[in-house]
Amino acid sequence: MGSGPGVGSYTGADAGSGGEPGDRPGGRPSSRSGAGPGGDPGSGPGSGASNGPGGGAAGEGSVRVDSWIWSVRLAKTRSAGSAACKGGHVRVNGERVKPAYGVHVGDEVRVRQAGGRERIVVVKRLIRKRVGAPVAVECYVDNSPPPPPREAVAPAGIRDRGTGRPTKRDRREMDRLRGAEG
Repeated sequence: MGSGPGVGSYTGADAGSGGEPGDRPGGRPSSRSGAGPGGDPGSGPGSGASNGPGGGAAGEGSVRVDSWIWSVRLAKTRSAGSAACKGGHVRVNGERVKPAYGVHVGDEVRVRQAGGRERIVVVKRLIRKRVGAPVAVECYVDNSPPPPPREAVAPAGIRDRGTGRPTKRDRREMDRLRGAEG
């Protein structure tokens, strides 16, 4: 049982409508042909052409701000970085930015994090992929104010095993030790 060209097996240029080697069997060009919607080879998918301020490769001088703050570990996840941008918690050179905004070397990025702490960093190197903490620190200059000192909280009264619930007197002593009023 033999099968001719175009019946059951695709062997490249001799199958389908007899088009070019990059064509699909149905005569349509493949999506990897390099041509974009207008037939321009420089505007196709994966061509590296920039459609906005955040497009382009790292070598071209800009990276998306949500991707960069995730890459240098200022945001736990990429979507958290994007949400921070959408919520107005990220500023580049004093302006609120959208997630696709392109950051450049030398830009000042301010990220407001949970707990009210604001991180102020200057972009030293552009990266797209998340890296380890030692490498991430080399990608920016940290100008953030030092975090406020943590309050020294007395440990919650540790009781001996089997002593049961604290009495009213014990509870008042614990409150007095903690400095709680009321």
